[in-house]
Amino acid sequence: MTLRGATPETVRAALESGDPLPGTSGFAGEFEGTLVRDVLGRMPVYVETGGEADARTETGNESREWAFEPGALESPELLPAGTTLDLTAPDAAPERRWTLPDPTPESDPEAALETLTDAIETAAVDALAPDREIAVAFSGGVDSALVAELLDAPLYVVGFPDSHDLEAARTAADAMGQELTVVDLEPADLERAVPRVAAATGRTNAMDVQIALPLYLVGERVAADGFDALAVGQGADELFGGYEKVVRLDHRVDAETTRAAVREQIASLPDQLPRDVRAIEATGLEPVAPLLHDTVVDAALRLPDPLLADEDERKRALRRVAADFLPEEVVSREKKAVQYGSLVARELDRLARQAGYKRRIDDHVTKYVRSLTPGVEAPEPPANS
Repeated sequence: MTLRGATPETVRAALESGDPLPGTSGFAGEFEGTLVRDVLGRMPVYVETGGEADARTETGNESREWAFEPGALESPELLPAGTTLDLTAPDAAPERRWTLPDPTPESDPEAALETLTDAIETAAVDALAPDREIAVAFSGGVDSALVAELLDAPLYVVGFPDSHDLEAARTAADAMGQELTVVDLEPADLERAVPRVAAATGRTNAMDVQIALPLYLVGERVAADGFDALAVGQGADELFGGYEKVVRLDHRVDAETTRAAVREQIASLPDQLPRDVRAIEATGLEPVAPLLHDTVVDAALRLPDPLLADEDERKRALRRVAADFLPEEVVSREKKAVQYGSLVARELDRLARQAGYKRRIDDHVTKYVRSLTPGVEAPEPPANS
């Protein structure tokens, strides 16, 4: 039995009760001949879909091949989040076992904030496993700053010398009274890392690679410094309304209300998280995302509308909680997406153009990435993965 993120007893109870948030930070793997993946897909798991799809287990029984990384399989497909797959039946299809709950919002905003605070503190305690040497990927924004403050762990930031993220991280660390390790990037770092990121994630499109590169590159340094886990602030924007589009309700969302738009972003996590998890794991580190713990997800789903987001403030509930732990200048700070704040997207575009992939070429950065990774085939992930 190979299972990550939860005990067999927890998974058995979740299957029997249908509880989608049984108190874990996500789980995946094999449980009693069945492949499982949690409702938010916080841990990726892949199944073989072509070639020699069957293999012999240690007991001699035939079983579908599967793996925690896409490169271990000939034709990998991501198991959809919230599903199980009978590994003993060659023609079995994934079966939906868990769906994200849709609870009634808490009517008392102060009670909702208290619940959220307790949930985040619980998640931080769970993240601090006794045998885990952990560092924090720090951008200077409220998400990673709150994680850093609660974990009291060393801070690392990655970016090009003139990048927004380096300056934001320096000023935030100073305000928090924390030391900061700065990982300065050079273009050669991207050229070296692109093939490794593509191989680890199974993705070669420009956007995914641009997002994964900073995680991989900061993870390299953290691992070299002797840590075995990297904590991140992933999930905050999706859970708490951090995107402009959830307020504007423009063409980028299908929803007609902010609450529905936030839920729409939460539903996108199962597609995004395998990229981030695999980028970090490729450095030999264990990824830790306290803000994606079941208790935090449950509390976030119960937030009343006034604590979500509007034109004046996004991630309002998270900022209210963070105000009890962080300086005001950090709590109120807006941030850029990591690929832009670190200038990785800019420099990868520059490398592509220097290699002859001009901007007039459709999707020129993706074509450049694929020129560096000829052996990586990157099929589109399944719907609702």
